[in-house]
Amino acid sequence: MRPGPADDPVDMTPTQRVTLGPDEGSVVVRTSKEGPMAKVAHDLVIEATSWQATVDLGGEPPVRAVALEVDPHSLVVRDGVGGVKPLSDDDRGRISSTIDAKVLHGQAISFRSDRILGDGPTLVVEGALTLAGQTHPLRATLEVDGDGAIRGTIPVTQTAWGITPHSAMMGQLRVGDDVEVVVEARLPVA
Repeated sequence: MRPGPADDPVDMTPTQRVTLGPDEGSVVVRTSKEGPMAKVAHDLVIEATSWQATVDLGGEPPVRAVALEVDPHSLVVRDGVGGVKPLSDDDRGRISSTIDAKVLHGQAISFRSDRILGDGPTLVVEGALTLAGQTHPLRATLEVDGDGAIRGTIPVTQTAWGITPHSAMMGQLRVGDDVEVVVEARLPVA
């Protein structure tokens, strides 16, 4: 008889719960532009200024669980790459308001891991992302180095969460459907 998952040894190593926020790292969204008028617009770098993550450490894999909450009202446009002129403070404020009200509808952003695979510097985190009121599975790859630095670039397709990418100029300028969420933080090292 072949042993099943219930027969596998369970790692009972105690875990340490670590809470992280903007003082320990960053959550940044990178967008792209498309359409015939894309040259006049900017690829955006948007930072979440209010977020909290909990990470359970210990045992195998060394990261046991991850949870992340992002305040959608805290998304701030930090940079605009490309375009025919630099973004003004008014442009940044208007874009941030549009993201909050029209894209995310002011709804919370959260992620909860269900499973973490890997025991080395590369971890595959599987879980559920709630975005714009919809929850769907998400798989992310994170790199963790010996100094406790953790980093991951997670692709998110907006339409998979029911988000219609923002457009302007009668559809001649659009935000790309795929955005990248870049997460960086520093975990405490024992």
